[in-house]
Amino acid sequence: MRSPCIRWISLLAAVAGSVVATAQTPPTASERAAYAGLFAAAARGDATEITRLAAAGADVKARDGSARTPLHVAAYASQLAAMRALVAAGADPNALEGDRYDIVTIAAVADDSATLALSLELGCSAKNVTSRYDGTALIAAAHLGHVEVVRTLIRAGAPLDHVNNLGWTALIESIVLGNGGARHTATLKAIVDAGANVNLADRGGTTPLQLAKRRNYAEMAAILEMAGAR
Repeated sequence: MRSPCIRWISLLAAVAGSVVATAQTPPTASERAAYAGLFAAAARGDATEITRLAAAGADVKARDGSARTPLHVAAYASQLAAMRALVAAGADPNALEGDRYDIVTIAAVADDSATLALSLELGCSAKNVTSRYDGTALIAAAHLGHVEVVRTLIRAGAPLDHVNNLGWTALIESIVLGNGGARHTATLKAIVDAGANVNLADRGGTTPLQLAKRRNYAEMAAILEMAGAR
């Protein structure tokens, strides 16, 4: 029988994984069909129309029914030219939409390297605290095992040891919300190699090494031990 601590962690991981997987809400087909003006131009990637509308006084910081700006809509649709045009017209690259995602975190969750690179170039910070979990784009990417995104965010200065409101860091999420496979192991290694605190425990006092060993994630455990984890 598993200990109460292990059962609690497993339950929390299941709930967190389920909610994070559905937390982002890209515009639906019906929302896109109802868009007009800048929102419609952003969704279809019409940079010329965005520039024209903004010059005519359209509000690039307007919000739709889910508090998305046109820039969020463009990021969800990977419309890079539209994103450039919107920021050039005054859109805030660090704005949060209704679920508290910025364009960097939207791209990180989607494993969209091109949109991520542009989001960072346009001035969205990898250090932003985002989502209902008070997390970061790095934590979201680590949870999903998006290793190339993780590496990009690390290079962009994402905080390695940020603790979200579940009590988890990116390193811990790569373990407790990962599957111990190649992608999550590479993600963990990237975070460890970048200098994350390998002994920063969860709110129950369980260290990353203990979490990996309890799940029989031998390769993760070996990487942590090599880095001085206890």
